[in-house]
Amino acid sequence: MAHALPADVLAMLGALRRRPDVEAPELVAADAADRLVLAEARELLTSSGPGEVAVLDDGYGALALGALALGAPDVRVATDTVTSERAIHLNAAEVASFGLANDHSRVHVVAPLDPASVASLRLPVDPSRVHVVAALDPASVAGTRVVLARLPRSLDALAELADLVADHAAPDVVLLATGRLKHMSRSMNDVLAVRFAEVSATLAHGKARALVARRPVAAPPGHLKFPRRARVEVPAGAGLDGNLDVVAHGAAFAGPNLDIGTRALVEVFDELVGSSAAPGLSPVRVLDLGCGTGVLATVVALRVPHAHVVATDRSAAAVLSAAATAAANGVGNRVTTLHDDAAASVPDASVDVVVCNPPFHAGTVVSTDIAEAMFRAAARVLRPGGELWAVWNSHLRYRPSLERVVGPTTQVSRTPKFTVTRSVRR
Repeated sequence: MAHALPADVLAMLGALRRRPDVEAPELVAADAADRLVLAEARELLTSSGPGEVAVLDDGYGALALGALALGAPDVRVATDTVTSERAIHLNAAEVASFGLANDHSRVHVVAPLDPASVASLRLPVDPSRVHVVAALDPASVAGTRVVLARLPRSLDALAELADLVADHAAPDVVLLATGRLKHMSRSMNDVLAVRFAEVSATLAHGKARALVARRPVAAPPGHLKFPRRARVEVPAGAGLDGNLDVVAHGAAFAGPNLDIGTRALVEVFDELVGSSAAPGLSPVRVLDLGCGTGVLATVVALRVPHAHVVATDRSAAAVLSAAATAAANGVGNRVTTLHDDAAASVPDASVDVVVCNPPFHAGTVVSTDIAEAMFRAAARVLRPGGELWAVWNSHLRYRPSLERVVGPTTQVSRTPKFTVTRSVRR
């Protein structure tokens, strides 16, 4: 049970932060699902050997640092988002600065969830034993016997996670995947049961539960591995001859399909290509900000032969998908992918056109903060006179923000669901 965690471990978890990800009072870095799975895995972690523990899609370090605090010799961590990866490094460094060293004799029981008390702790947490590796890489779980994971909301993402663990972890691996009850379904058990002979659920605690999978089995005949590829029909406004091949890893938004927001922006590509920012420059520098599966980047590369396109996303699954989508359509050599947070590594005033279909939620919480951050990023990287072409949910009414952050904004198209705007950088 989660209440069985030592008070000092609870205090450490309560001190973790989400930065550089969005921070708000309703958004936490460690929740009941993290605490529950750590408590459930406590004995396995205590008895684990070097190289035997992996953590997948840890949001901000709760699972990795918690596993070390509970006795794991070291932990391999692979997480989808670059913001999570950076948060894990920052939290690990902060834990180290508070003096959470390898000294079991100096553990002090303190009030749970009091960040100020963390400085008095001496937990067995050495940040140098957290090894961050590439997401979806077999090396992230190779030979491991205990795998802790956050349950993704997407069943495809869970299926790819199950394939990864079943194919590359040790034969006696135990996978413990945790989530909040409101985001869990019986279908998750069914997905895990395709690759594990034994799947069970823990008791619920704090509105959270963990699924426990054991005894990995071979993939059944006809089982489709990831990434998956599909041929999709594109709107006439895209100006393409024929359809588009879309390639997607499990965690990529919309999968190997054309989501309706992206479709709305692709429908006006004739206007984008004919805009003042695009045709007269050679090469045109285009940034697909929050690229997902890379549909926008690929269409730009196909429509504008002299364009140099960069597709960037904070999701590793998205970046890998975008590279595969560009390659599948013959423009892989002209689309550069970048795993980054809001184009942080793209130089100021270096881009002519930004295309963007921003999300309107942070994890499971509806939030406009990510979109606002992406608009600020677009304003920073655009040259004066450069253009941001954005599509967004019409009810969100982003136009005043775009006017303020980027520059003069005009409506290109609008439906009850989606609005497409063109903003010119001041």
